[in-house]
Amino acid sequence: MGAVAINRKRSDESFNFINQQSTNPLRNSPYFQASKKRRFSFAISEDSGKPASSNPTISRISRYPDAKAPLRREIHAPSRGILRYGKAKSSDYSEKDANFFVRKYDDAKRSALEALRFVNKGKDFVDLGGEVEKEEVVSDDSSVQAIEVIDCDDDEEKKNLQPSFSSGVTDVKKGENFRVEDTSMMLDSLSLDRDVDNDASSLEAYRKLMQSAEKRNSKLEALGFEIVLNEKKLSLLRQSRPKPVEKRVEVPREPFIPLTEDEEAEVYRAFSGRNRRKVLATHENSNIDITGEVLQCLTPSAWLNDEVINVYLELLKERETREPKKYLKCHYFNTFFYKKLVSDSGYNFKAVRRWTTQRKLGYALIDCDMVFVPIHRGVHWTLAVINNRESKLLYLDSLNGVDPMILNALAKYMGDEANEKSGKKIDANSWDMEFVEDLPQQKNGYDCGMFMLKYIDFFSRGLGLCFSQEHMPYFRLRTAKEILRLRAD
Repeated sequence: MGAVAINRKRSDESFNFINQQSTNPLRNSPYFQASKKRRFSFAISEDSGKPASSNPTISRISRYPDAKAPLRREIHAPSRGILRYGKAKSSDYSEKDANFFVRKYDDAKRSALEALRFVNKGKDFVDLGGEVEKEEVVSDDSSVQAIEVIDCDDDEEKKNLQPSFSSGVTDVKKGENFRVEDTSMMLDSLSLDRDVDNDASSLEAYRKLMQSAEKRNSKLEALGFEIVLNEKKLSLLRQSRPKPVEKRVEVPREPFIPLTEDEEAEVYRAFSGRNRRKVLATHENSNIDITGEVLQCLTPSAWLNDEVINVYLELLKERETREPKKYLKCHYFNTFFYKKLVSDSGYNFKAVRRWTTQRKLGYALIDCDMVFVPIHRGVHWTLAVINNRESKLLYLDSLNGVDPMILNALAKYMGDEANEKSGKKIDANSWDMEFVEDLPQQKNGYDCGMFMLKYIDFFSRGLGLCFSQEHMPYFRLRTAKEILRLRAD
């Protein structure tokens, strides 16, 4: 049996129905659920104005009644509610209402925290009324801590019986229905009567805080008194302790014997300009002439020259020879020795090997207690000491300078000297090398030579360096007097 398929067309009413659905204001709502679109088949109407066909199949179809659009029915499909706080919310409220209550909840929570920001987190709190305390928990959230609400009078207890913020939050969490009026009651309960009791409660809280501060101040004053008392006791105990006995350094008299008037007059005459070219003294053993011009280096603020230093060292050796029991056995190199030993080409023992022959000195260097080596460093005088008694090398600088190369060269020289003159092997490099720091220091730029001479003078006496910058003017006059008389005292 053959059949003819006819295109199904929707009637104008069906299109109108679809347009009504598209313009429905609730269509965009999550609670709106449209029914399935139905398809309607319409046969060809007899009175459509078209001529009847002779086809029997078409004639049969034309006898069917015209299709009518179905009646519009209401939507009864269930709408799914919005899940909040773990349970489904009632379908009475839309998503807009839910967002409204969430914002109200956040605003209420923020207002409550601002209202109670002065309440301490710990156990300490400000008691405004002295009545029984009531504790209410805001929520189970860990970020919000427990707050202690303190009643001021009996009238406020009735206000506290109203629905509180915590109860409102609990209802939201349980998923129970609440209205806008409930939210307004929650906000009213959070106000805490600021307008009425704000001034009174602030003054009362300030008074309580002042009282607690006064109590703490009293404790601090007591602690301060105890501290002062203990400090006084400690000072008394320190004063009662026996003080260590300081060893008195006996200053010898001989190095500081003052000059007589005649001696001072003799020195000042030698410093006069009339004697500049006049030979005032001649040292025969060293063949050095001391003129008035050479002696001018001993005037204040002048640098010492080689002639004065070398003559004075010869006088110190002669003093030792006169009184060998009173002074140490020493050898005094002149200012040119180290320049020969260490020249620009380096260490040269052969340049000074004949300076210390037995024929010239009458003794060996290793037999001396101390050997003094003046060092001239351009514009500064220093001293190196070979201490044979203690197997030590010393370096003394009135400006606290340090130069290990000088002591290393002298250590090598002592080894070569002992092997050359006495046939003994001495390892002076193993001796202690000390750069003396605790020694008198110069406080100007011209007394370095005078300090060097006094280092030698006091060491040759076996004394400590018990002088200072203040003695330099006296030492200049005394050295000039001793050179003029060719005798060191």
